[in-house]
Amino acid sequence: MLLSIIPDNYLMIVALILFLITYVCLLGFPKYRAYIALVIALVFIILGISPLNKVLGLINFNVLMIIAGTMGIVALFIESKMPALLADILISKVPNIKWATIVLAAFSGIISAFVDNVATVLMVAPVALNVCKKLNISPVPSLIYISIASNLEGSATLVGDTTSIVLAGEAGMNFLDFFWFKGRPGLFFVDQLGLFAALAVILILFKDTMPIKYDERTKVEDYIPTILLVGMIVLLIIASLIKFPEGFLSDNINGLIVIAVLYIGLVYRAIKTQNLKDTLKVLKEIDVFTLLLLTGLFIIIGGLVNVGVIEKITELLAKASQGNLFLAYTLIVWVSVLLSAFIDNIPYIITMIPVVAALGPAFNYSDKAYLLYFGLLVGSTLGGNITPIGASANITTIGILRKEGHEVKTKTFMKYSVPFTLTAVTVGYIVVWLLFSGVGK
Repeated sequence: MLLSIIPDNYLMIVALILFLITYVCLLGFPKYRAYIALVIALVFIILGISPLNKVLGLINFNVLMIIAGTMGIVALFIESKMPALLADILISKVPNIKWATIVLAAFSGIISAFVDNVATVLMVAPVALNVCKKLNISPVPSLIYISIASNLEGSATLVGDTTSIVLAGEAGMNFLDFFWFKGRPGLFFVDQLGLFAALAVILILFKDTMPIKYDERTKVEDYIPTILLVGMIVLLIIASLIKFPEGFLSDNINGLIVIAVLYIGLVYRAIKTQNLKDTLKVLKEIDVFTLLLLTGLFIIIGGLVNVGVIEKITELLAKASQGNLFLAYTLIVWVSVLLSAFIDNIPYIITMIPVVAALGPAFNYSDKAYLLYFGLLVGSTLGGNITPIGASANITTIGILRKEGHEVKTKTFMKYSVPFTLTAVTVGYIVVWLLFSGVGK
């Protein structure tokens, strides 16, 4: 568009200024986040920062399909009253709401090691909402902890998060390498230590110890939505273990699976109710506001990558290490935490991988610099927890709470996320250094 008349260096500055304005507005005006992101995305397109002919390529349709499809499936799941039954079972096993929150956060983390973070939140959140409704308390703390726990475990396995898939491909790692790597415990166990430490933070900081009174359990009359949900999880795991030819199918397989399962659920509901209008009401449960926000952010972040803003940041990072391995590792981890709190970690990791690879020879690595790779993954995966817009799962959680009548301010979110995140990152940072500082030399 206007790209040809604006010098590259000025375009980079313009993009960075607009990006900063965007995130200030997103943090300051949560009710209008989708509109802010879409308006700035349009400005990026007009200026040529995100070229019009590349816009569709910048949007991660796989993620959008996963979110939309899972929201629909979860709506059927909630209607079946299975979340209410699970909430009843949980209530009967724990003494108070503090332990209920800890158990749900741990459960969310374990599932998220194998299933997309957003899908995990959409599955676990209804259970937490039912618990909080039964106790007549705010679901905000519980859902925030569930969200950030799911993000934390994204780097635990090859299939836990897109970033793990991308980095494993570059580092030549397979599924089992995340459990045991080069004769050492892998990232899976690093993440479990981080999760354990972060759950201890909930135990210390969560003040609500309201006792849970157990009464009779909810009766579930339709188990098909639960079967669909479990089937979706199994299919996602199977798909992650199959190598598809590069192209549309491999890029969108998870989203297509989720949409297909939703379609089956809608057909089943239509046959059961004999009412098409009632069946289509399920689609109203899909949070379009969240989908629009993510679409705008994909275009904005893609524009930053396109004009070289992220690449310039990584070049500065490479120079700052000055030949010191520990300093380089420390910078990679904590700068990744900082940047991933505000930008999507997928383009960030894609941009950082060549920098990390280039740093390897400088530190006498005969093999790949696994320490720096793992530091990059730990920092960028966990860093998205700090702000409500740093990860798709957080954005989804805020959307769920908004539908329940709870507007979550950035300050409120960070009250819970910062101690949890910093604890988990610190543990991961120390353990990865102790395990892998000499691997590959």
